[in-house]
Amino acid sequence: MTTETASTPEELPAVVTRLFKGVVYAETDQKIWQSLITLTSQVRDYVAVLGLNLILDESEGYAFLKSREDPEGTLPRLIPRRQLTFDVSLLLALLRKRMLEFDTNSSELRLIMSEAEIKDMVSVFLPESSNEARILDRLGTNVKKVVELGFLRRLKGETEAYEVMRILKAYVDAQWLEEFDARLADYRDSLIGGK
Repeated sequence: MTTETASTPEELPAVVTRLFKGVVYAETDQKIWQSLITLTSQVRDYVAVLGLNLILDESEGYAFLKSREDPEGTLPRLIPRRQLTFDVSLLLALLRKRMLEFDTNSSELRLIMSEAEIKDMVSVFLPESSNEARILDRLGTNVKKVVELGFLRRLKGETEAYEVMRILKAYVDAQWLEEFDARLADYRDSLIGGK
């Protein structure tokens, strides 16, 4: 009589390690994605021991790890929080709103925006300045930061076109947008009051 012992699937370490490095996309990480779909319950159990949750959206084609809520602060944070500047937060909120409009009004799957469209979208909220070059430089820096964060991806072969990544929906939810809208209203009021 042989006793079967539970063993770790050999793909599990590769899947979990890849998730620790960042977002896994179905489109770009097909082999890891397929292993993740097959091993979803094992991955969830494995990362839960470390105080993490697997966020998996099969319909949008992405997965990532998120720290579990820890009100007492007893768990060390494995996934760092990122403090965002107001300008980067503004850009994320505007991109998220644009994605919502896009999903409502278009049958396309990918939201592609030019650098000029992004600048036009943000410029409405920037204070008037005589030094427009400085403001555009700052905006360029913010776009680069959003690319680094993984919410925008520069299209290959095109210097000024970006895909807005669908993972933005998971990070910028309705509550975040509502809170940001309140801060944005305060900001607008301070700009108007400062004139």
